[in-house]
Amino acid sequence: METVELLQNLLRVLDRNIGALEKTQLACCGVTIGQCHAVMEIGLANEISLIDLAKVLNLDKSTMSRTVNNLVTDEWVERITDPENRRYVKLKLSLKGEALHQQINAVMNSYFGSVMNDIPEDKREQVAESLGLLIHALNKNNCC
Repeated sequence: METVELLQNLLRVLDRNIGALEKTQLACCGVTIGQCHAVMEIGLANEISLIDLAKVLNLDKSTMSRTVNNLVTDEWVERITDPENRRYVKLKLSLKGEALHQQINAVMNSYFGSVMNDIPEDKREQVAESLGLLIHALNKNNCC
């Protein structure tokens, strides 16, 4: 049980540190944390449906819809209607949204570049592999 408690404590500290990063580093980008995550995922996907975006971000459809509505109102995101099925809408970053995506990416790359530099070089691959395994296990246990 010690290992389970260690994992729980480490993840709690990690969560607090990531939360602090989001509040301080991303505040300069002019969007909420939820909007930031949505912009990053839409940018990575190029085009994505609201339902798929909600799944990726592990949010319910109504919460995701409110976030996207604000992004559309602020002209960060565009809705693109499928010409063959007018009920099917994809989301895509506007030019303004693309610039925001790049700005957020630059902030994150700078921050995590510094973090990576503070990890001994011979341990970096191990850290990345371990985080990948952890994320896989979390996703498996968060399902359903």
